[in-house]
Amino acid sequence: MEFHPSKIPISKTFQAKNEHEAPDIAAEMVRLGFGIQKGAFRVIMTKDKSVAKKIGFIIMNELNLGLRKTKQERDVRYWIYSYDTEHYAMVLISSKVFDALGF
Repeated sequence: MEFHPSKIPISKTFQAKNEHEAPDIAAEMVRLGFGIQKGAFRVIMTKDKSVAKKIGFIIMNELNLGLRKTKQERDVRYWIYSYDTEHYAMVLISSKVFDALGF
């Protein structure tokens, strides 16, 4: 089935202006219970490719570290797409939640 990541239901949206905010965003995702959400988390970030790559890398590393420390399942699926003319969006969801939503 063809789908676009923007069609996934979103539990919470975060705005990352720079890479220094990324660890706090990942920690918030872990605190909210990554695998028990009824939807995905979306991170809106700049269209600057080098900054966006850093933000995405930091979020994935910090998220996996936080999930491991709290003994939550580390089965994360993510997509990055062009959100609008000035932003990329990164959508992160647990594979179990993704399958439960029927995608």
